[in-house]
Amino acid sequence: MALRSRIGIFLTLGMLASAFTMAQEHEHGGGPAPGHGEPYPGPMHYERVTAPKGWDNRPTTVDRGVYQHNYTVTRSYRIGVYHRPPGWVAHRWVYGEVLPRAYWAPPYLIADYWLFALMVPPVGYEWVRDDSDAILVNITTGQILQVQYGVFA
Repeated sequence: MALRSRIGIFLTLGMLASAFTMAQEHEHGGGPAPGHGEPYPGPMHYERVTAPKGWDNRPTTVDRGVYQHNYTVTRSYRIGVYHRPPGWVAHRWVYGEVLPRAYWAPPYLIADYWLFALMVPPVGYEWVRDDSDAILVNITTGQILQVQYGVFA
């Protein structure tokens, strides 16, 4: 019985000494704070995706026959939560309709359209997002030139 008591006392003293040492290291900056982990410098040798060559060589004229289509895409992309403009409800847009100005405001513009396999928009047109769809809209009139359904998951 005396042996068990001695072992218990030594274990308790060892644990107390270890806790005391860790507390001193933390107080003097000798190690990571409990529960905070180690500092992480970020990914190494990572290059941000760059725009392809000629990404902004926009056609100056519009051949409406080439663009006037409603497509269903074969691949969808996950880019985050979509928030419709306040006061508007879901609508399935088609080319020829006029998209309200609230939908082609800066928060909905798709500036990096090449990442989503969208065509280069002609001069005076921009791609915008409406829920899961990409819409090519005339930024002067709001008239829709093309819709690609299901671009965003």
